[in-house]
Amino acid sequence: MHVRPKRERVPVRILSAQPADLAKLLAFREEAAGWLSGLGTDQWQRPYPAARLLETIRAGTVFMVLDAGETVATVTLTPDVEDGLWTRQELTEPSLFISKLSVARSHAGRNVGGRLLDWAGDRARRAGARWLRLDAWTTNDRLQQYYLRQGFQHVRTVVEGSAINGGPRVSGWLAQRPTRSAEHGFVDETPAPGQAAGA
Repeated sequence: MHVRPKRERVPVRILSAQPADLAKLLAFREEAAGWLSGLGTDQWQRPYPAARLLETIRAGTVFMVLDAGETVATVTLTPDVEDGLWTRQELTEPSLFISKLSVARSHAGRNVGGRLLDWAGDRARRAGARWLRLDAWTTNDRLQQYYLRQGFQHVRTVVEGSAINGGPRVSGWLAQRPTRSAEHGFVDETPAPGQAAGA
């Protein structure tokens, strides 16, 4: 009887994005925008400026999850935050901020996003942060409910104009959860984290 050899499971890796990944990440965001549009939300319908994404990649704050060499998720984790969202007192509390979390449709329903949030919370803890914080799309109730299910607490919704364009703020639903150690299951190939804001 022929026994088929066991295929070794390729580990799912997380690593820092590099400038050469720019086109891949822009296409990844475009896929996410198309999916969001199908859900009836206006989130991410404007193309993201390539120069701004490249700047955050070079700053070392953009991370990618690879499964068998394929990019299946991405998140930005940074000590920087847009003006006008968090109070001066809140900004004295050691925090890291996540944004642009997205998961490939091919990996939807596998808890990749939840594991990525756990990884971000663990990394933030190692950076000395007390809080993992985010601002989500103000009109995307489905996304807000997702973050609540992931253990985030809604802080408030900021609707006044943003410093960037002076118009209504589109991403002002603020939430946070305490940082903590976590078994996220990724092979972490990222460099050691820097110090969190306020730490």
